[in-house]
Amino acid sequence: MFNRTTLVILVVALAAGLGLLASQRFFAAPAPAGPAMETVRLFPQPRTLPDFSLRQSDGTQLVPGELKGHWTLVFLGFTYCPDVCPTTLAELAQAQKQWEALPESTRPRVLFVSVDPQRDDPDRIGEYAHAFHRDTLAATADVPALEHFARSLSMVFAKVPAAEGAPPDSYTIDHSATIAVLDPQGRMAGIIQPPLQPKAIAADMAALTQASFK
Repeated sequence: MFNRTTLVILVVALAAGLGLLASQRFFAAPAPAGPAMETVRLFPQPRTLPDFSLRQSDGTQLVPGELKGHWTLVFLGFTYCPDVCPTTLAELAQAQKQWEALPESTRPRVLFVSVDPQRDDPDRIGEYAHAFHRDTLAATADVPALEHFARSLSMVFAKVPAAEGAPPDSYTIDHSATIAVLDPQGRMAGIIQPPLQPKAIAADMAALTQASFK
């Protein structure tokens, strides 16, 4: 018999597999003409995200219109994450340092979305994200809103209860490690899959930015 934790992990794995299958269908046709990409995988056609509302670390609301005007990399995680999240944000910070010379008005952005609102309040996620790079945006929301947002990016997350006998708040969260790539219209235009290559990410995002804002 499966215990609850095993069942949750299996559900997440199945959902992640379905998400990967869906993304592969996007890549069945060649990507649109544009700059050659090293690690960003662009969809043949960007897709519009449904309405969403997240709460940023500065207390303001993050809605679709706020993501327009820049290429944006979106990563789901949580501040208590022991490995994947800090490693990913550190690698993205390396890429951010390489595109700092681009004009601030069009410079690519990184958005960290915490899927652990129980422990991650706006102040905490802001401090956490800015510790990696001062320009990193951070946001969260209640669980239903986060689930809605994650599904729109073909991503998943699930709470894994604490081990028997451990403090209840020592739970962890399984989540997608893929990075969503949003275009300057706020549409999902592609993905970046691990392992991450900071130099390649920086080169791709700089090329996309220059092509979009000639």
